[in-house]
Amino acid sequence: MKVIIPMAGLGTRMRPHTFSRPKPLINVAGQPMLKHLIDSIVELNADEYIFIVGYLGEQIEAFITENYNFKAQFVEQKELIGQAHAIYLARDYLNGPVVILFSDTLFKTDLGVIHRTDADAVMFVREVEDPRRFGVVVCDENGHVTQFIEKPNDMANRNAVIGLYYVKESQVMLRAIEKQMERKQMTKGEFFLADAFQIMIDEGAVFKTQKVDVWLDCGKPETVLSTNRYLLENGCDNSAEIKQSGVTIIPPVNIHPSAKLEHAIVGPNAAIGAGCEVSYSIIKDSIINAGAHVHNIILDSSLIGEDATVAGAYHTLNVGDKSTVDFS
Repeated sequence: MKVIIPMAGLGTRMRPHTFSRPKPLINVAGQPMLKHLIDSIVELNADEYIFIVGYLGEQIEAFITENYNFKAQFVEQKELIGQAHAIYLARDYLNGPVVILFSDTLFKTDLGVIHRTDADAVMFVREVEDPRRFGVVVCDENGHVTQFIEKPNDMANRNAVIGLYYVKESQVMLRAIEKQMERKQMTKGEFFLADAFQIMIDEGAVFKTQKVDVWLDCGKPETVLSTNRYLLENGCDNSAEIKQSGVTIIPPVNIHPSAKLEHAIVGPNAAIGAGCEVSYSIIKDSIINAGAHVHNIILDSSLIGEDATVAGAYHTLNVGDKSTVDFS
């Protein structure tokens, strides 16, 4: 079993943070998103991980090397021309079954279906109220996927694909991608994986779906904060371990042991990274990254980058790494 995690995108919706780090290394509930992601699929016992990297990809490689000892390959996608192209770049490492997982997706589901299914592929889906913003699948009376629709115009099909896929024979998928590229099947200048999957279905492959219980998106600031709230409420709260005097903690929170807090109210739903200094401040529903200094300020629904300094008012802020914002 191989796992491919494409992550070559520029993460423009998460700027200014993604000017200085790749989106998968943005912290949520005390850990980089990438760590939450990898930990969520550890039960697959994958033989090898293949990371498709781009801008600042050396940071991804350094993080994986420092924190994990599994077999890993790092493949650079120099042209950002789509998901299917990214997967095709990993062709030299692919044989047999593969799991594809996009890096801004966190989820909760039964992964055991991968080992039990008789299908050629499994698409993990979540029923949504309004499917028009997503890619969806259409199924027949047998529960087999017959069609992929990107951003449908109607509400008829509500099973949105979440960015997690299992394919039994990766070589079959690669041949479909080759046909897609030969035909130049592109949407807005990109090769979408859904088109390759449609080729497989049209040629007789059986695709089934598996519903996920939780689907968390980390693609833009407001969804990162929403994901932070969920994770803090579901296992990442360490408020019981915080013993600093003169500080009021309102759970759930995640505060690194090396953070220094003084005359502060922290929480609910706040994450404060290693080496941060917070004084005379109120922090709620926010993420303060490692090394940041926060003084004499009230922060709500904010993202503060590494080694940034903010001070002096009530604000909602989105401040990148090593920045200084002072309202005093």
